[in-house]
Amino acid sequence: MNQIKITTTQMLDELCTQAAAAPRRRKNLNIHYSEQSPCNRLYNAGEPDTYIPPHCHADPVKDETMIIIRGKMGVVFFDAQGNITETTLLAAGGENLAVTIPAGMFHTSVMLEPGSMIFEAKAGPYAPLLSHEKVAWAPAEGAPEAPAFLAKLKKLFM
Repeated sequence: MNQIKITTTQMLDELCTQAAAAPRRRKNLNIHYSEQSPCNRLYNAGEPDTYIPPHCHADPVKDETMIIIRGKMGVVFFDAQGNITETTLLAAGGENLAVTIPAGMFHTSVMLEPGSMIFEAKAGPYAPLLSHEKVAWAPAEGAPEAPAFLAKLKKLFM
């Protein structure tokens, strides 16, 4: 049976602490009831040195909405060849608070302050990225080139 879920400041503080201690320097907290849920909803906390490789969600129902809860996050959009087409800065208490990314659009996000956090929603069920949703023109997570690529992306917001 589904139960009411209340998000507390303490829960979000703990999530930020877990993200800072995690090897990937990010951590999510799902608030949907199962990976099979038709709508995936989660908090994602991350540190400025976490690297999320550019990707897309090709399924036409997988638009993705991100709302900044804490800190600052840059979102970078690319064409299929890896050219940057647009950027947006989300900042808690700032002018831009959320972005909805259409299905099929290549993108990544970069955390710009320690303890940054977003609320994310997209259609379920959860599915790992497929090969055609990943890109060859950017380093994979953990690749030796990833920190330099991340630094280049962060400079877009300085």
